[in-house]
Amino acid sequence: MDTIKDFQDNFLNDLLEDFDGELNHSGVNGKRVAERLAALAGIGLNEHGGSSRMGFSPEERQAKELVKTWMQQAGLAVYEDGAGNVIGRVSGKNDGEAAVMSGSHVDTVPNGGHFDGTLGVIAALEVAEAWKGTGFKPEKAFEAVIFSEEEGSRFNSGLLGSAAMFGETDRKRQINLTDNQGNSFKEVLEKDGLHVDRFFESKRNPRDIAAFLEVHIEQGKQLERENLPAGIVTGIAGPCWLELTFTGEAGHAGNTPMGDRSDALAAAGEFVSELEKLPLGISDSAVATVGRLHVEPNGINVIPGRVQLTVDIRDIYPETRDRLVNEVSKLAETIADKRGINLYQNENIRIMPVPVSGSMQEKVKEAVESTGITPYFLPSGAGHDAMIAGRYVPAAMIFVRSREGISHNPKEWSTLDDCVKAVHVLKNLAEKLCTNS
Repeated sequence: MDTIKDFQDNFLNDLLEDFDGELNHSGVNGKRVAERLAALAGIGLNEHGGSSRMGFSPEERQAKELVKTWMQQAGLAVYEDGAGNVIGRVSGKNDGEAAVMSGSHVDTVPNGGHFDGTLGVIAALEVAEAWKGTGFKPEKAFEAVIFSEEEGSRFNSGLLGSAAMFGETDRKRQINLTDNQGNSFKEVLEKDGLHVDRFFESKRNPRDIAAFLEVHIEQGKQLERENLPAGIVTGIAGPCWLELTFTGEAGHAGNTPMGDRSDALAAAGEFVSELEKLPLGISDSAVATVGRLHVEPNGINVIPGRVQLTVDIRDIYPETRDRLVNEVSKLAETIADKRGINLYQNENIRIMPVPVSGSMQEKVKEAVESTGITPYFLPSGAGHDAMIAGRYVPAAMIFVRSREGISHNPKEWSTLDDCVKAVHVLKNLAEKLCTNS
């Protein structure tokens, strides 16, 4: 692989190659956005060309410190809370009023892409940069935020920073977490310069936040199909993770007749095949996925005796999501009973979906139209920090077109034109929300 600087230079050149310079107006600077995306892309760069910035890692810390520098240069008052969330504040004329907040995260999945999370952080900062350049002074304060450990790669439990800010952390459960190397939650925080007690003191009063806005890549193909640069999110799906264990009897693959088998993998395979038929019968926005299976004893010539898998079930509506969970559970029971297989079910998480209110969708629609983009509404199947914030304050999301829908992958890409158009949408929306009129 090329050096990090070579990678960043090539990444920057690719962004700028077909950029429409006419999008540089109202204080927004596309080259500045591109340079910052490229700078963050080089932090945690691996041999596959992807980003690896695990939550509370030295790489996430390096990215946070770089953004802090940019915030300070833009004149923002910068501070970091006990959960490692970074906040850059633009004071308002009426600074005692609740602030409008916008941002995302800079941590990644292993070998992730270079737009997921970082674009939302850079977009929020670019709004502040644009205001500085044009001399705009908001009525209400505006805060650009980086939330810690959104992806969950460290503890298999994401959205930690936003959960801490909005008071959704369970101290006992959190302290008992360990990462994939056996490090305790306390040890991980301390290595990042944080303190476990301060982590649980990071809760803010929701009354101090007037709204939360998040720009994020779509991570899907709907906007690309519609040939639109940006879209309006209608709701954020809440996942339920259902862990299923099918237990049969291991045996010799050659000496056990087909009619005399208790094959756990055959049962699990039938379940996976039938699973994909369920969601569309319940909701257009519902999905169910099996992405991981553990087969035991996992031998070439051994009938599988035990299979453990996890079903990721999501929808933006709690009623249909929960109905799908029940249908998935019934399907597993039916197949296990028919095949004489023992079944154990365990629900790992069930997070409430968060719909975006009609009034917030309308405000985003007005901002989209004022930027010359045809409004398009779509759900978010992935979880985001806006899902946590949206339980407590008015929240909205602006999606940016993803090339081929690819995400969590080094091939993740959004054009600079689309990114900058989304910044203009965010800027128009923030200006309206930051005024008292």
